Amino acid sequence: MKHKLVPVAAAIFAALTSYNVAAESATDVLTDGWEVHGYGSMNYRFNEDFQSFDSELGKPDYRTAGTSGKSANQVEFVIKKHTEFANGVYSDFVVRTEYGNGDSFYYTSSGAEKNNTVAQLEVKESYVALGNLPYLGDGSEIWAGRRFLNRAAGILSGEFWKQSSGMGAGFETTLDSGHKTGVALVSADPEAGLTADDRPSDGERTTVTSLDLYYYGVKALGGSFDFDAKFMTRADEALTADSADDGFGASVTYNRDYYGLDGWTQTAIAYGEGIGSNRGVNFGGWSGDWKEDSKSLFVTSYGVLNISDNWQLGTEATYWAPENMGWADSNAEDKVTRYILAARPTYKVNDNMRLEFTGSFATEKLEGDNNWGRSSDSTDFYTLEAATVFTVNADYFGRPQIKPYVTWVGTDDEKAASAIGITESGEKDQIVFGVHAEIWF
Repeated sequence: MKHKLVPVAAAIFAALTSYNVAAESATDVLTDGWEVHGYGSMNYRFNEDFQSFDSELGKPDYRTAGTSGKSANQVEFVIKKHTEFANGVYSDFVVRTEYGNGDSFYYTSSGAEKNNTVAQLEVKESYVALGNLPYLGDGSEIWAGRRFLNRAAGILSGEFWKQSSGMGAGFETTLDSGHKTGVALVSADPEAGLTADDRPSDGERTTVTSLDLYYYGVKALGGSFDFDAKFMTRADEALTADSADDGFGASVTYNRDYYGLDGWTQTAIAYGEGIGSNRGVNFGGWSGDWKEDSKSLFVTSYGVLNISDNWQLGTEATYWAPENMGWADSNAEDKVTRYILAARPTYKVNDNMRLEFTGSFATEKLEGDNNWGRSSDSTDFYTLEAATVFTVNADYFGRPQIKPYVTWVGTDDEKAASAIGITESGEKDQIVFGVHAEIWF
């Protein structure tokens, strides 16, 4: 009898052993490695007095275009540890570090740079993502940490009009239809980084939070549509009586070729109220103390046209109309209407050189109780720039590159000239000479 039990026991043991092997093999690591990406922008520029200066000449406010970034030495590294497992599950650990963003000084090797606490080495993103978990399905991902979620920016203004920047967590999946669908909760503290004197007097935090819903990749009208909606709230400890404690923003983005021609475009319309008044879907620590009746409409369209083997054209048209933001006077009713038309034709001389020209025209109209001390309620801004680009790839987006350039920026109002950082008192225009080095990888 005992001998008859031996094969049975052996079979049970083999079955248990094979189950354990199967369970362990599902979590075996198939691939495990690091990816390194990044960005570098080194802008060596001078005004007419051969002097460095701390201004972007109105570019972040849709007033000008050109090589106007004030960061003298901006460096970013994105490091990702990607691991794939036998059962199809993967994990990502992503860290983005940034140095020098917004610092316009030219430093030497004296070591004094460490005394400056502005734009030093910072961790901008740090999050973990887990994908294809068997109980959530293939094509799904959960994440938690600090990140820039769903960013989009104009190609000539360089402004991020859509993003959620802060601490958060989210879920994303690709449906059978191929549409990317997600939900996320992202929070930011407007007081973060401020000195004690600049924080609310009662010491309370006014944390802002956005519930993001998005649905991307809907094929229609010769392209695809992306839909975003954000529902925002803010802790109300330090708000004034008419400050918004919630907000809403939504956008529709249309992606296609260059208006029926060879190339690509991205066209978007966005609307926001209350906390969401900053272009509707641009959420972060800057989602500040807007008023309850603040609102804005934002429309943008940008892209690149491939004209021939040698010619390419980048364009951007943007319209933004915020109301009752309280920029000049928190008690004033105001409306600011901005629009900019910008173009950058480029000519490929050979594989390693291109010529680049940039021009823009912008108008800013002020309505309401305050015209910001200007001579007129309507102000025009102009940009003209010429550059020779030395590069490893003369495509419009070919990088790395070194670009000597000369830029002329002008306006028709002295107050407006001062507001965008034109350094000569009483002057309405300025010439900038520079050499810009840029790389992304």
